[in-house]
Amino acid sequence: MMNEKPADPYIESWLSLSGLQARIANELEHVLQNRHQLSLREFYVLLFLSKAPEKKLRLQQLQEMVGLSQSALSRLVTRLEAKNCGVLKRHICTDDRRGIYTSLTGYGEEKLKLSNETFSTTLADLLEQKETNNDLLNILQMMFGKE
Repeated sequence: MMNEKPADPYIESWLSLSGLQARIANELEHVLQNRHQLSLREFYVLLFLSKAPEKKLRLQQLQEMVGLSQSALSRLVTRLEAKNCGVLKRHICTDDRRGIYTSLTGYGEEKLKLSNETFSTTLADLLEQKETNNDLLNILQMMFGKE
């Protein structure tokens, strides 16, 4: 029988934390989709744009923030431009014609306001669940030991 090396607590903690984050993200995705017809990434796009100066960003900036490939983000932005009368609007950069911006429309701000309330409430409910608290405590104990 082979001697098993003890598991690296950081790897185990990371896997547990990733699993917890995925569980929470899946629930947020489900609620946003059911109540607002938005995916979690679409919600993030609206949120990031709302926090940007003039509520607009270059697609390349948004791509890095959301963590999508250029083509995946382009498809997502195209859907949001068309979806529900257009929550986004695309602009060509006047300084660099290759640069493309997208901005939040008035309808997009309203959609974000409603979906943000749902997101915040759902996230708070999930983080306040005893199971989530126990999982977080276990992860911290794995990483830093029991004290």
